[in-house]
Amino acid sequence: MFRSVDDVAARLAETGYLASPAVATTVFLADRLGKPLLVEGPAGVGKTELAKAVAEVAGARLVRLQCYEGVDESRALYEWNHAKQLLRISAGRDESWDETRTDIFSEEFLLPRPLLTAIRGDDPKVLLIDETDKADVEVEGLLLEVLSDFQVTVPELGTITATRRPFVVLTSNASRELSEALRRRCLFLHIGFPDEELERRIVRLKVPGLSGALAESVVRVVGALREMELRKVPSVAETIDWARTLLALGADTLDETVVRDTLGVLLKHQDDILRAAAKLDLDAV
Repeated sequence: MFRSVDDVAARLAETGYLASPAVATTVFLADRLGKPLLVEGPAGVGKTELAKAVAEVAGARLVRLQCYEGVDESRALYEWNHAKQLLRISAGRDESWDETRTDIFSEEFLLPRPLLTAIRGDDPKVLLIDETDKADVEVEGLLLEVLSDFQVTVPELGTITATRRPFVVLTSNASRELSEALRRRCLFLHIGFPDEELERRIVRLKVPGLSGALAESVVRVVGALREMELRKVPSVAETIDWARTLLALGADTLDETVVRDTLGVLLKHQDDILRAAAKLDLDAV
């Protein structure tokens, strides 16, 4: 998929994703080694966007498994179309059970979910297993088979093995510790908050109408907020939202009134807003 680390950085940049050297290097190695990529870090730093950008540059279909508490095999892997099976059984009342059973447990009645969809077919795919840490521990056992051998066993149909392996990205906000067995199967990448220079480039790219001076001020204020003891510090996504807010308001510079009136774009808890309003010193940043 990629010729070199520089090729990764250049092609991702064409999609609007500015990758640090560490990100570009790890994506290149995941592609070259055929290993799943586990991306960990706080919310809003671009973990999911990385998978989308890789799919775009590769011309691949993005297959997404959104994890949540309670997601199970039927939601992640496959399930049978029970309503259609019942109709088929009713239509074949004169058939023997052996004849009916062979028919209703066939491809026609199979509903593939993201994991099975990702390993079937010859077209290029990027499998995004998003917020893996929100799924129950039992789901990790299911992922182990898929990520180890890129195959899925359907008892009624046998083992389905990928003829073309997808590029796999797992994301985690580290709300719980993932198993060592799952980690061993992946290359690991931590994406934290970018440095000022990179975040400024991201803001200028995503909000092209913003002046360079205002973009610099935005990044500095966000950096100061991240150093405070807040319940949730602003993410890169919220930095971009704030820059767009300032552009929409026609603000040319940052003053106390503008900042205080728009803190709700950056901070999502009232106690954080009150703390920031009391401690933020624009002259110091």
